[in-house]
Parts: sequence; structure tokens; C-alpha cells
Amino acid sequence: MDVAHTTLAERIARALAGLDHSANGDGVERSASASVDETWPGYLDQADAILRTIREPSAQMAATGDPRIWAAMVEAAIAERETI
Repeated sequence: MDVAHTTLAERIARALAGLDHSANGDGVERSASASVDETWPGYLDQADAILRTIREPSAQMAATGDPRIWAAMVEAAIAERETI
């Protein structure tokens, strides 16, 4: 399994920035990578809100695996966000 080299909060923030800037989302830029690189830190509060929302697994998620592991991993991602 691959392991990311950036925090989950950064990846979420970059995805949100991409949605705002890219023509593939709500934006108009055909190539939004430079805009995303420049603006993603401004999306960290939204990323944090997403992380705090998903820390509790749904019933279907809990039936698939150990919900304590999911919650611990998301809590770790929230703690990581505070280091950015």
C-alpha cells in the first residue's frame, strides 16, 4: 500500500483549492496547479472541518473494519494539521 508524503489536511486543502480554481471544478483555469500551489493554505480551516466531520465512521464503515482504528487515524490527521 502506498503511503502519502503530505498530510491529509494538505491533500484535502489542495483538492478544495483545485475545485475552486480548475475548469474541472467551479473555476475557469485549464491548468490550475500554480494557483493550487499558491492558495491551498487558505483552505486548511475547511480541511480541518472535514477531518473533524469524518472522524466518526458510518455504520457501514464500522461493519467493514475496526471503528477505533478509523477514529484514531483521523485524530492523528487532525493532530498533523496543527503542525502545518
